[in-house]
Amino acid sequence: MPLSNGSRTILAEHDDKIRMLVLETDEQHPDDHRESGTFGDVLDSLFKQAGREHDPPLGTETVIRFVVEEKGGSVPSASDIKDIHAILITGSMYDAHGDNPWIIKLMHLIQTLWQDRPDIRFSGVCFGHQILCRALGAKVDSTPDEKWELAHTPISLTPMGAKLFNNPPDGIVHLHQMHQDHVAYPPSSSTTTLLSEKHDGDIHVWGSSATTEVQGVYIRKRLFTTQGHLGFDEDMVKRQIQLRIESGSIDREEDRAELENAWDTAEAEHDGVVVAGAILRFFHGDDDDEL
Repeated sequence: MPLSNGSRTILAEHDDKIRMLVLETDEQHPDDHRESGTFGDVLDSLFKQAGREHDPPLGTETVIRFVVEEKGGSVPSASDIKDIHAILITGSMYDAHGDNPWIIKLMHLIQTLWQDRPDIRFSGVCFGHQILCRALGAKVDSTPDEKWELAHTPISLTPMGAKLFNNPPDGIVHLHQMHQDHVAYPPSSSTTTLLSEKHDGDIHVWGSSATTEVQGVYIRKRLFTTQGHLGFDEDMVKRQIQLRIESGSIDREEDRAELENAWDTAEAEHDGVVVAGAILRFFHGDDDDEL
């Protein structure tokens, strides 16, 4: 059976459903795993909440696959992916501009599916946002001065972002951030042969923050990514920070200001369900007609 080896499925709650493949690119902190499962479980719960809040309700059947091969996962082949309407790639402590064999395989998978499966819609969170943009030729690199963007962050929406998120108050959404890399510029026909000049008018950056100009990329009927994390709560934010301190990627002294801000705002309410709802509508074909 396609995707059966190493994958599991969580059924939809509603008949009007899409089938979403979540490619997990890292493991949760052990305490978070005990409380809420894997990153795929967290995103499935979030998308189901967004689907219940939509009128009429929208369903999501979620297939979860762990793809970090050096930790026992496996990147599927393009031929494995059948009866899938959407692919969502999770966040990760790995660098999306890295050359780990599984990252290169994942990038090639994205490129193959983009070319051969125009029916599949793509989304990604943090690392997922970056690897999708990299696969389409955009530059992924460290932020200027290797500055961390942590904590509960306001994202100013572009006109397209306002449309995607149904015109939120003040033209702003808030998400938790956890990254030191960024997409330097969005993909276009000048960065890849997978996009033609006719697509350039459909490519949009939907929002920016003070640190990160490209907070997400939207390409009509194909791509909707987000640098910020949709499913983080206070405990997850603090534990993910701790993992990065232990790995040495966050320095307690050099990054003190960012750490303090992240710790102080970890409990703040954010717009993860709002962003998940917009991506879910996109998966269901909300933009089949131009927005």
